[in-house]
Amino acid sequence: MGARDRLVCLVPLVRPASPRGPSSAPLGVAVLGSTGSVGTQTLDVITHHPERFRVVALAAGSNVALLAGQARAFRPDLVALEHPTGDLDLPAGSSLLIGTEGLTAAATHRDAGIVVVATSGHAAIEPTLAAIAAGKIVAIANKETIVCAGALVAAAIAAHGSHLRPVDSEHSALWQALLGGFHADIDRLVLTASGGPFRGLDAARLAGVRATDALHHPTWTMGQKVTIDSATLMNKGLEVIEAHWLFGIPYERIEVVVHPESIVHSLVAFADGSQIAQLSYPDMRLPIQFALTYPHHIPGPQRHLRLDEVGALTFEAPDETRFPALRLAREAGQAGSTYPTVLSAADEVLVHAFVEGRVPFTGIAATIERVLAAHRPTSDLTLAAIRDADAWARAETARQLLR
Repeated sequence: MGARDRLVCLVPLVRPASPRGPSSAPLGVAVLGSTGSVGTQTLDVITHHPERFRVVALAAGSNVALLAGQARAFRPDLVALEHPTGDLDLPAGSSLLIGTEGLTAAATHRDAGIVVVATSGHAAIEPTLAAIAAGKIVAIANKETIVCAGALVAAAIAAHGSHLRPVDSEHSALWQALLGGFHADIDRLVLTASGGPFRGLDAARLAGVRATDALHHPTWTMGQKVTIDSATLMNKGLEVIEAHWLFGIPYERIEVVVHPESIVHSLVAFADGSQIAQLSYPDMRLPIQFALTYPHHIPGPQRHLRLDEVGALTFEAPDETRFPALRLAREAGQAGSTYPTVLSAADEVLVHAFVEGRVPFTGIAATIERVLAAHRPTSDLTLAAIRDADAWARAETARQLLR
């Protein structure tokens, strides 16, 4: 029996009997990827609740100027920089570590009660596993960790008694809908997708769209990679794989529906036909705040939803013929092993190529399909196997682009 047959829920589904209240000492927070979209919004949430949180560690890639400003504002014990590109003027009391050692040190900081993993890419996998092994609560916003190493994360959580708190708006919505603790009554999970900026375009027009068009998302403000993945529906496909691991639900019971208004962030359908959804205006600070304050819903910087202002909410089935990335992601997830890693790595290379004008929009999914078809997975999923598959996928994708 494989790891995919022994599904367990990786998020807490029962509100604790004695939840942490606002009078408790500030909770130590480590933010990995502090200069990115989710990282900066995490710090914005923390700014609104200084009595609840203390930033103990910040980690970033190469944005020295922004990281230095964050360090001066929050005065963490530790600052980690993956790629040194200049002088980093730190406040007194903040130490600096460089490279992967710094990222892991931030993830396992002794005073961090919760680690927000907001870094992009596969580099977050090992620090996340280190945080779990150290007994930290992990608020996960990094897709690649769950997509590529879901089985390893599940095993680590089982071994160390930790849990994950999802930060993506869709998975946070599912989590909130399930907090009554009725996991056994689930019929299916339904992830909502905005459909992106090209939802109404036919196949011929899709072939000619540009990166500048793809980067204008109709409802969300996100980083470049996630925004383009939203346009191809790859982002939703990756979220299907994440939902499979986070909530322990088979792929055949995870659906996607297009919801252009992005007000319903996902829903749970139960065995009796009832459905529970989470609704709010599109604002990543809401799921970030809930991951930090669980099980409390507390006031924050978010605008409150008024349905009379929203008006109609519409839903439609996704078109997997025009947007095949959703199908490819589901197939890779069902195949398991290193197929999701190859999917993710190839997509990363191709999104970059699309931005540079080296591949058309429709060529992203078409090339991913060829790369997946050429892949030969290993029998055992290990960190080494993931690294090897990642390297192979990038090389094979580059070769496909030269054809």
